[in-house]
Amino acid sequence: MKRYINRLIEKTIEAELNALGCIAIEGPKWCGKSTTGARFAKKIIKLQNPITYRQYLAYATTSKENLLEGDKPLMFDEWQKIPDLWDFIRTDIDETGLSGQYILTGSAKPVEDQNRHSGTGRISKITMRTMSLWESGDSSGEVSLSSLFDGNDSIFGESKLSLNEIAVVICRGGWPETVLKEEHYQTLVSAYFKSLTTEDIVDVDGIKRNPSRAQAILRAYARNISTFATNKTLQSDVASNDSTIDMKTLISYIGAFEKLFVIENIKAWSPKLRSKTTIRTADKRQFVDPSIAAVALGAKPYDLINDLNTMGFFFESLCHRDLKVYAQSIGGELYQYKDADGLEVDSIIHLNDGRWGAIEIKLGGAEIDEAANNLIKLKNKIDQKLKGPSFLMVLTAVPAAYKREDGVLVVPIACLKN
Repeated sequence: MKRYINRLIEKTIEAELNALGCIAIEGPKWCGKSTTGARFAKKIIKLQNPITYRQYLAYATTSKENLLEGDKPLMFDEWQKIPDLWDFIRTDIDETGLSGQYILTGSAKPVEDQNRHSGTGRISKITMRTMSLWESGDSSGEVSLSSLFDGNDSIFGESKLSLNEIAVVICRGGWPETVLKEEHYQTLVSAYFKSLTTEDIVDVDGIKRNPSRAQAILRAYARNISTFATNKTLQSDVASNDSTIDMKTLISYIGAFEKLFVIENIKAWSPKLRSKTTIRTADKRQFVDPSIAAVALGAKPYDLINDLNTMGFFFESLCHRDLKVYAQSIGGELYQYKDADGLEVDSIIHLNDGRWGAIEIKLGGAEIDEAANNLIKLKNKIDQKLKGPSFLMVLTAVPAAYKREDGVLVVPIACLKN
């Protein structure tokens, strides 16, 4: 029997099922949505099976009872293949008033329909990402974000990963298959990339797209990962290999990759400042998993080790993935900060109760002083009416966790957990 790795999102799924009639687990293909969702379901309908799909498509036009028949929770895998399921389920929840009835899993957003109800109060959307280093067993978990938010900043811990091993986990990614079969990760990630750019990019909305162009756009995105590159910059990058691309086409492809949950940019944090400094609102370019950038550029671990500047951007992508997973599990969101004065902070975790922490991401120890100074500058800029930060952290690849004299925490990514 295939080994299952426990996921942090399980607690969120359980809580939402207890409160609402249906949950929709969204996320990139191959991240484990179906496997995790199935652990909560009593009956599973796999709509990627052509026979099952045709049967249930017929039910959707003839019989609501047959469509939704089965022990609950009833799970529809790749539900977006029959978008009308959403409204059938919402109506059924309205009629029964019961919680924990349905689970929807999908690796693509359904085609937009203005007549489709939002599902507010009945259906909860939950984003599932690839595995963090804590989930994959690569982090010791000796430093807990939850504990830091609770004021416990007496930290200690030693990284389980060398710099060479960090390069490996960047290229391997957090996909369950690559974690379980790490010796085959290069073959597996390459196969995922090929499927993404030749099949999934078409299936997402039925628009015929060029695989070579799709790959060129992902390469351009990878070259600009962890930056604020504009669409114009991406267009110029792609045009060096595809001279016919126009902005409308570029935006169409990027939108398709967003629908596939492959591109997941970091949005800007906009707190109230003491000064009148303008906060920049541009997103930071990011993939849902750093391995996508690595395979797009054909980068192997030794390539990253021999180009530490590029590895720094990929390392930031790895950290952002983990921080998103951890923030979600403790009721928070991940943002980034940049203002017109030139102050930039890589990551802000903002919890639902208003608490926040600021994090700079630096691959090597030589940049820690500068990163700590940035964090303190941000702290001093925030309006006093907003609570001060629960912590300031430099997230890095140094061997051990410690607290600096100025109060800034230095934490290896391979020591962190939620």
